Amino acid sequence: MPFPFELAFEQVQSDLEACVDAVFGCLESEFMTMPKGPGFVDYAVFESGYEELKRATSGFRDLDPSAIVAAIHRVPVTFVVLRAILGFTPPEWAYVTRQRAGFEVSQGAIRALDRKIRMGALRPLRKPGGVTDQRLHALVDTACALLSEGAPSVSEDVLHRLDKSDTKRGLSSIRPLADLGVPYAMVLYERFLGRPFAGHRDSVSELVGDVLETAIEGVLSRAGVSYRKTKRAERVGGFDQAPDFIVPDEFSPQVVIEAKITEDDGTARDKVTRVQHLASLSQGKRSARALPRFEVVACIGGRGFKERREDMKKLLMATQGKVFTLANLNRLVECTRLQDFVTR
Repeated sequence: MPFPFELAFEQVQSDLEACVDAVFGCLESEFMTMPKGPGFVDYAVFESGYEELKRATSGFRDLDPSAIVAAIHRVPVTFVVLRAILGFTPPEWAYVTRQRAGFEVSQGAIRALDRKIRMGALRPLRKPGGVTDQRLHALVDTACALLSEGAPSVSEDVLHRLDKSDTKRGLSSIRPLADLGVPYAMVLYERFLGRPFAGHRDSVSELVGDVLETAIEGVLSRAGVSYRKTKRAERVGGFDQAPDFIVPDEFSPQVVIEAKITEDDGTARDKVTRVQHLASLSQGKRSARALPRFEVVACIGGRGFKERREDMKKLLMATQGKVFTLANLNRLVECTRLQDFVTR
């Protein structure tokens, strides 16, 4: 079976099931591996922060905020370890700090602090002082209070975020685990509740998508095709949701390309809907201004697109068969209107 992009649209329509099979056959999943990305903290570095925190708290017997802040200044990754004990994302920690300490720590501020620390995990922080240090003190004060208190009593139909093996009863929960370790079954149970590598997977989601976008850029550049790559959430005239690539530009769009790698069928469905909307714009429907009729192309990857045959049918119909994967991206130019813009 030829790939759908090699067929006339009438053939795609008449043999849609076979076209779906052809796309599914070349879709690959990379969910077993993830890019580390900048700011990745490996175990040896994380352990250094853990040991520093353990020393600063006398083996988790004394949660003195000033001593912990000093430890973070010496070995910054200690901050990440403290956050891991809480089990919070940076914005969650900032929110609880505002609620309990009344000190304003914005999501942007704590994300920047967390990233700065991960980028220089073992490089001592600058001399204490300024608003950043005030935020750090407020965050650590809040963390110490929460870890000292442990999980409060709640109704049986809810689960408190501190109801974990190491924080349920405050310091009396942390100390024995730090001294003796934690039963493997409990490690597995809490991993089951939290998903392994979830935080890192979320933090590098854009890097995963960059693999496909970089490949598309390479194909276009090698052919000398003029293109405009849009930024995340960028507003582009004539498009209520900007496509990932516009050829040659947004002022005279002739080909638009949507690129997505996903291992989740819900995300894949959302992307299919976006492509369908672009197809409607191409036909002059619901357009904010008059746009030339343009060709809609989809470049996809990941197992998410293999979960629903009906969604793939919609994608093939919206693009008139112009669906590409990493496995056949080398055919992108020759099998679309991009060939009209080749200069090399």
